[in-house]
Amino acid sequence: MRKEVMEYLERQRELKQFIREQPHWYRKLSRNPYDLEALQIASLHHYKRTIPHQVEKFSNGVQMASMMFNMFQSMNNPSK
Repeated sequence: MRKEVMEYLERQRELKQFIREQPHWYRKLSRNPYDLEALQIASLHHYKRTIPHQVEKFSNGVQMASMMFNMFQSMNNPSK
């Protein structure tokens, strides 16, 4: 692997960890060192840090809070 790619990965600890977990990226970068953008995108998908993942996480939190609120409301209101 090229020296500048190795230095870049040393500065980006998360990408370095991703390459350790997904060794086929090491081979890809050895063959095509300019594929760093694809590596970053794959890493974001792997660690679920894309915008759709963040929206889904936020939506799940709101849904959970709504469910808890409804549960507390039903506990405070006695049945007729």
